[in-house]
Amino acid sequence: MSKKDDLPFEASLVELKKRIEELRNDAENTPGLKELLSSMQEKGNEVEKQLYENLSPWNTVEVARHPKRPQTRDYIDLMLDEFVELHGDRQFRDDLSIVTGLAQIGSHRVMLVGQHKGRDVTERHQCHAGCPHPEGYWKSLRKMRIAEQFGLPVVCLIDTKGAYPGIGSEERGVAIAIAENMRDMSKLKVPVVCVIIGEGGSGGALGLGVGNRILMLRHAYYSVISPEGCASILWRDGNKKAAAAGVLKLTSRDLQGFGLIDEIVDEPLGGAHRNPQVMAATLRAAIIRNLDELSRLSPTQLAQERYEKFRAYGRFTVEKNPPELPEFRDEESIPDEEEGDVA
Repeated sequence: MSKKDDLPFEASLVELKKRIEELRNDAENTPGLKELLSSMQEKGNEVEKQLYENLSPWNTVEVARHPKRPQTRDYIDLMLDEFVELHGDRQFRDDLSIVTGLAQIGSHRVMLVGQHKGRDVTERHQCHAGCPHPEGYWKSLRKMRIAEQFGLPVVCLIDTKGAYPGIGSEERGVAIAIAENMRDMSKLKVPVVCVIIGEGGSGGALGLGVGNRILMLRHAYYSVISPEGCASILWRDGNKKAAAAGVLKLTSRDLQGFGLIDEIVDEPLGGAHRNPQVMAATLRAAIIRNLDELSRLSPTQLAQERYEKFRAYGRFTVEKNPPELPEFRDEESIPDEEEGDVA
């Protein structure tokens, strides 16, 4: 990878790798350096392993947003045996931020639905950077209903910061479109496997997130709001995004602990962007395994299991002696005491 692809928290690792590369060049002409090179390479691998095993929540968000991270169309090329894309919602237009189509993965014929951000400036503009409009959700739901009609499992790849918040999107009812997707996905009589492959932001992710199995790549994140949005609301300071990421509990490890996802799919060392081919092979195996398991259930069992699964969400504990919370003070509405407005 080029230097511009390195993430801020990788600075020490990048410097170490630079020294290893310099030593490798010298070792070609100096046989005595080969043993030192081998030792340095082992150290580099161990440092990288420790770094990625102990990522902070904000570092996880940075990895999930890496510009080279595999997206839906990458997985289509690397993971599927066949794919025939299906376009449009038959109501308004074809939203390119959501890709749908008939696919073959292993022995399973499925309906694939995935969010796609785009790579270059032109594609990102066409895909709204992966933020669907209502017609994107109408498009996806139409294809899911077709899948149910023909008895095809549904595989959803989730990767979005959230649904598109523009005026047109709101005018056409993006909130209702998301709600209808969630309602109808909960009743599908076919297996549904959902995978958070990068960003899982807000209702934009939930609109494709009601499945029998919820899988999540290890360095993806899944959250009710972006860290920047949370920081702006709680502290009125978007720069406190790292602190917000910590309190949101958005990592795969946190969410598995809460019972909100079923399985963490391991990524190559350094993240999915380091080796997309290996990542695609690992994800392919996980999806096939879950489809094999779900195929043993009847249509009624699939819908009932999905219903019970989401009814069990929202577990909480009650403390006998909860800490006292500070009184909320709206600074804009409090008179200035120095001017004598209050006693």
